[in-house]
Amino acid sequence: ELQQKLEETDLLRMELQMLETERVRLSLVEEKLMDVLQLLQQLRDLNISKRALGKILLSTLESCRDPQPGKACLFEVLDTLYQELTACELLQSQALEKARSRQALSNPLLISC
Repeated sequence: ELQQKLEETDLLRMELQMLETERVRLSLVEEKLMDVLQLLQQLRDLNISKRALGKILLSTLESCRDPQPGKACLFEVLDTLYQELTACELLQSQALEKARSRQALSNPLLISC
């Protein structure tokens, strides 16, 4: 009976470890999904065309067609989509504009009309 209890305890430990691993994986996926959604929101606010967005999505799916061994397919797609979105010229030009406006605001000698 004691041996049976030890075996059950070991099984429960392994199950708990698997659940913890899955929780961490889901947490990473959730974070990446939130990052992707935030970028999509920014692009929507910048009025990105549906055609440009479609090209980004198709490019993402094309590069994830053959999954890399050892990588979760869902996370790989989200990560690739995130990289494609951050490479979008519209977002890069917006970031450049923000940097320029911050620089202009930080210069006390610059007067804006």
